[in-house]
Amino acid sequence: MDEPVWGPVHQDVVGLLADRPADVPAVVDHLTKLQDLLVRLPPLERSCPLADFNELYLTITSSVLDGLYDDRFADPAFLARLDVEFAARYFDALRYWTESSPSTPKAWSCLFRRMRGPDARPLPSAAAGVNAHINYDLPFALVTTLESLESEPVDGSDQHRDYLEINKIFAERIPELRRGYLDNWQLMIDMLNGDIDDWYQGELVEYTRNVAWRNAQKIWRCRHDPDARECERTRLDDNAAALGRLLLSPLGAFLQ
Repeated sequence: MDEPVWGPVHQDVVGLLADRPADVPAVVDHLTKLQDLLVRLPPLERSCPLADFNELYLTITSSVLDGLYDDRFADPAFLARLDVEFAARYFDALRYWTESSPSTPKAWSCLFRRMRGPDARPLPSAAAGVNAHINYDLPFALVTTLESLESEPVDGSDQHRDYLEINKIFAERIPELRRGYLDNWQLMIDMLNGDIDDWYQGELVEYTRNVAWRNAQKIWRCRHDPDARECERTRLDDNAAALGRLLLSPLGAFLQ
């Protein structure tokens, strides 16, 4: 008999994924509980590649929640709903993988396969998760959110400005997060580089999220055409999967 996907924590993960978070505090709670389970997943345990991404995602989502409490956003209802829809796609991908379903997005599969080895370095693992979540999940989460609010993706709107505000949260947290993934020798190089690596990573996140917004606008225009929407889904999944494989390759690890 094959070992369950999640090994000794399989039933705990199944139970966690059975409950869909309804608000941002619940998303943070789910991510926290998932992190506690991922670091117990053999054979890699605390060095589990998915845990490297999940830790980053938890940190950013916690910062978004703080922003909601601090009235940082012009349209908090939009931002909160987007956060929930965005997380739902990540949890759905995990659920599909748990069920060994062919519906598991290829963008996520390349990272999920690394959970049981071979080991992957922390920074490429986190980057592969960010790639799948932003380049594949985010455009569809935006469309679902805007449909539910009877709005649309308009440049310069309060919703667009709130969306761009998340780039600032990434910029605020990237230095601390990125250095947490580095070995001692990498930290030495990072110190010599000064702020260059932080600036570059911030620019990359901003560019990637801008592309996701444009892709959401493209999906929005064909949202009532199932064939066209599926074509967009396949395109984004294929592109994100190709980039994910590169990020997790020896070349990708070297470049980071």
